[in-house]
Amino acid sequence: MTRLDDSIQRVIRRDIQGMHAYAVQPSAGLIKLDAMENPFTLSAALQHALGERLGRVAINRYPAGRVDDLRTALAAHAGLPEGNALTLGNGSDELITMLSMACDLPGAVVMAPLPGFVMYAMSAQLQGLKFVGVPLTADFELDEAAMLAAIAEHRPSLLYLAYPNNPTANLWRDATIERCIAAMGDVNGLVVMDEAYQPFAARDSMDRLRRHPHLLVMRTMSKFGLAGVRIGYLMGAAALITEVEKLRPPYNISVLNAEAALFALDHAAVYAEQAATIRAERERLFAALSDLPGVLPYPSQANMILTRVPDAASTFAGMKQRGVLVKNVSPLHPLLANCLRITVGASDENRRMLDALRASL
Repeated sequence: MTRLDDSIQRVIRRDIQGMHAYAVQPSAGLIKLDAMENPFTLSAALQHALGERLGRVAINRYPAGRVDDLRTALAAHAGLPEGNALTLGNGSDELITMLSMACDLPGAVVMAPLPGFVMYAMSAQLQGLKFVGVPLTADFELDEAAMLAAIAEHRPSLLYLAYPNNPTANLWRDATIERCIAAMGDVNGLVVMDEAYQPFAARDSMDRLRRHPHLLVMRTMSKFGLAGVRIGYLMGAAALITEVEKLRPPYNISVLNAEAALFALDHAAVYAEQAATIRAERERLFAALSDLPGVLPYPSQANMILTRVPDAASTFAGMKQRGVLVKNVSPLHPLLANCLRITVGASDENRRMLDALRASL
């Protein structure tokens, strides 16, 4: 064993040594339909306007006032109710980390339905918190009885409810969600509605934010069309956001990222049109997938479609060989056996994906 190995063994936490880093699939030369990204770029005119605007930014100064401008603009864009506030993260991932840090008390529990976004469990584990996952039903609905029993037993500090869920892409029943929120109120816990895919969904949780002071709504500009800009935001009662804000690293949002986000909000109609196009493509793609023998797509309210195939591993490999990258989510949970998660791309990308899928089944 080398001296470096000895140092790792002595100073790096054992649970971290046993973990796997978040994996990002190499995608060079492939049609990239694995990460729920917006497939559309800006027009040449808007690219030029954005370049000129970023060129005027004072990058020699720390970001401060401009980030406050972004906070105000996002609150207006989301329709933030009176009495609530908003904090920013370097993507939703940083907000999840901040919430884990804020709730890091002895015996604290973080809970979420499974299968779900992997960062809820990973963030809890990194912070030394216990994570409890509650399996969904076979049709990917919330198991109300199991959820309520788990809340009563474990009294979680945080309950994450992704709305729509990743990777299943569905919106859960509102009545079940309301009963879970009420149950979390009974144990003095917090509920985080993760609305990363809100631009593509028929419903959101802003009304819930008005009615439940122990509820937080988390969104990102990544699915809005700015995955490379890394802007997440968390909304909730001002007293709650004040506590979370204390954990936000100084200047965690770069001035260039803030300016790019403000530019996007100035042109929100362009991004809304892109989202509408993606929603229309999603419906066409769902119909085409439904017509393929042996293929079962699940209804989606996001910019992805969970699709069950006879053999996910071989189909994934065949599609990649044919130049199309999707996500094989089969290893993530038993309920996802032989499932692929397919991002809704542009029309030509979807056509080529379907050709590769047919040839790989």
